Amino acid sequence: MLFSDNHVHTNFSPDSNAPMESVIKGAITKGLKELVLTDHVDFDYPSDPNPFLVDYDKYLVSFNQLKAKYQEEIALRLGVEIGAQPHVLDQVTHLLKKYPFDFVILSTHSVAGINCSDPEFFAQSVPKAAYIKYLEGLLSNVRHFSDYDVCGHLDFVARYNPHSPKKLAYQEYADIVDAILKTIIQSGHGIELNTAGYRYGLNQTHPSLEILTRYRELGGEIITVGSDAHKPEDIGAQFALAYDMLRTAGFNHITQFNQRRPFFIKLDHFQRNFPVTA
Repeated sequence: MLFSDNHVHTNFSPDSNAPMESVIKGAITKGLKELVLTDHVDFDYPSDPNPFLVDYDKYLVSFNQLKAKYQEEIALRLGVEIGAQPHVLDQVTHLLKKYPFDFVILSTHSVAGINCSDPEFFAQSVPKAAYIKYLEGLLSNVRHFSDYDVCGHLDFVARYNPHSPKKLAYQEYADIVDAILKTIIQSGHGIELNTAGYRYGLNQTHPSLEILTRYRELGGEIITVGSDAHKPEDIGAQFALAYDMLRTAGFNHITQFNQRRPFFIKLDHFQRNFPVTA
């Protein structure tokens, strides 16, 4: 059984061609009970013009119509994936106060004016230095921002490393990863387990099992599961594995949000599939 996918994009995000209704139908076909749409908002994205902005007045017309249309089949939640940079805090605060979001993901897509997916991000330094630069940017973001629910795809920069091995190994960056996780936990926030790493050739989730386990060891409780799908067929991808990873890391629940309030669902409701190792 799949309960909810908490990280899904539609064609309101420029990197998706999937109409909102096709995404919702895809989730229903896969048997989901809830679906959280989390289209991108990246203020001051390093591109001109900036494609990662959403007209939420227009967005909500479609969202509310489809929420009513499919209310007997699936619970639709309004989410957003914020591309965090410290200097856009006021713009983000204004957006989140203006619209009735159920769920907010805080993601680090750009650091020091460079998109982490841009070859320039790794061209300027060796991979370890690039990873440290990313992690320092992420740490700055979780220290500056307070109005969010979970921190998105913690080690996502590994997707774009042109060298092997790609993995951002916890042991190599333990001090700064711990600082990030402690900041998130102590401020009452959580992280997501994002399964998109499997679609980017990493053969792992974001974060890795090691980082997920460390988050739990440090007292992390809030944990959502999302596919980061940009097309309907990827909704719920690798969720059976994700649920088993959570058990291996020491969790007995997943977290959902409604009107920015968390609630917990026991993993006992989901079938155990296979053992997971680091």
